[in-house]
Amino acid sequence: MDPIVYVVLAVVAAAVGYWVVRGRARALAPGRRPDALPPRASADDLDDAGDAAADTDPGDISEPDTSPGDLPPVMVPAPRPPADAASVPLPQQRPAGPKRQTALTRPATSDAARYRQGLSKTRGGFVSRLADLFRGKPKVDDGLRDDVEEVLFTADIGTTTAAKLMDRVTEALDRKEVADPDAVWSALREACLEVLDRQASPPVYDVDPLPYVLLAIGVNGVGKTTTLGKLAAMHVAAGRKVLLVAGDTFRAAATEQLEVWARRVGCDIHKGKDKADPSSVIFDGISRGRREGHDVVLCDTAGRLHTRTELMDELGKVGRAAAKALSKGRPDSDAVTSAHDIYLVLDATIGQNALAQAKMFKETMDFTGLVVTKLDGTAKGGVVLGICDEMEIPIRFIGIGEGVEDLREFDPAAFADALLARDFGTDAVA
Repeated sequence: MDPIVYVVLAVVAAAVGYWVVRGRARALAPGRRPDALPPRASADDLDDAGDAAADTDPGDISEPDTSPGDLPPVMVPAPRPPADAASVPLPQQRPAGPKRQTALTRPATSDAARYRQGLSKTRGGFVSRLADLFRGKPKVDDGLRDDVEEVLFTADIGTTTAAKLMDRVTEALDRKEVADPDAVWSALREACLEVLDRQASPPVYDVDPLPYVLLAIGVNGVGKTTTLGKLAAMHVAAGRKVLLVAGDTFRAAATEQLEVWARRVGCDIHKGKDKADPSSVIFDGISRGRREGHDVVLCDTAGRLHTRTELMDELGKVGRAAAKALSKGRPDSDAVTSAHDIYLVLDATIGQNALAQAKMFKETMDFTGLVVTKLDGTAKGGVVLGICDEMEIPIRFIGIGEGVEDLREFDPAAFADALLARDFGTDAVA
């Protein structure tokens, strides 16, 4: 068969197929019933059409008319009507619950009220017993004097300090035949202030050259790391650039604890390797503070048992390392012999043992101030009197709670007033 015939047959078959599809599309258009579709061409009809096409001259074949008017309509979905804005509920913001107070956001309480609350347990001890003795204005006799003496000497204030307080109370009792509670309390307050007020100059943080360096020393568990964290918060709040030095490389999690404080207060931290020599960590930390322009460098140290001579000797080595770091690069005439301040941290809950620790540490390192912690958790807060009286070293800070604001600069007058307050049962802080 001639190839032209094959071409003609192919064109005819395509045209027939087109018309069949077009018919089905028009039948499915809107307004037309499916039963109005034209009948499907049978195989015999297709063969007849092919034969007819074979007898047709190829030159007479023309393309079918496919004007746009004959094409099936395009189905475009109708747009959805806009929803009424008033009928669409807006997303509601969940009401904010009460802001959780943390150690850094808790509102500050007045010094007097906070002192009173922190010393409430101590007042419930020997101070409460003294108040009971003078309730009702008893007659002054040897029995009353003996009772007062017993209370003072069994309190954790030390025998020397107890004797001083007893002398002042006796003077007040000997003036009248009937005990005057107000006079006794006034005499006790004056005696306490004489013991507590060391007339020490406040710490100088704006040293020249910077940074100001503080070493915290003490036995394990007294709260050195926590104290340094709270001191860092105080310095940051004052606008100073602070560096914490994790010099306690022996206690498990000591460095991690200091890291938590550094994140909370927003200051830098210097860490050494695990089990590294504490002296080298202190030296590198102070050197970094000088190099990076920190205002304050607070150094933690490993806890030392005051009964272990070799451990106390290592503490002296730490002090020499701090002095060497501060003297580096300076002329010999400007050499530094120690850190600017060395604070001995004592735990008030151990009572007179805290005084024994202070005496042992004094033999190894010449510390410049004391920090007495955990006063809110013990009835032995009177140990502060004994420490001040026998050590003759100023108490710089006291811990009367867990919050950052509960590490307070020591105020002798506020401490004496809170210690000797007689209106028991009103210690709750609003």
